Amino acid sequence: QEQLVESGGGAVQAGGSLRLSCATSGNILSFDATGWYRQAPGKERELVAVIHSGGSTYVADSVKGRFTISRDDAKNTLYLQMNSLKPEDTAMYYCAAPKGGTGYWGRGTQVTVSS
Repeated sequence: QEQLVESGGGAVQAGGSLRLSCATSGNILSFDATGWYRQAPGKERELVAVIHSGGSTYVADSVKGRFTISRDDAKNTLYLQMNSLKPEDTAMYYCAAPKGGTGYWGRGTQVTVSS
């Protein structure tokens, strides 16, 4: 059973930065892709950014230019660098990774941005 563990969330003021981490229990390259989703209260979960096993990335338009997804293969860890945070970025952020038809999820880390 694969495990994903997020860390790095917290409370910041608008304009601030945070870096989220997601540690995987196994070889991160064994996943088809690894990515970040977020869910704000009363809203649907949305894809923020994803990095495929080959290294190609996708970043949602809502965070493009502010958020960067990266991966440290040696540490089996996924990152999300979040800069110029806005109050609308407030949400629970989840790490997710599909593998062989199964989707694995972390428990989430809360990000709160105050104005």
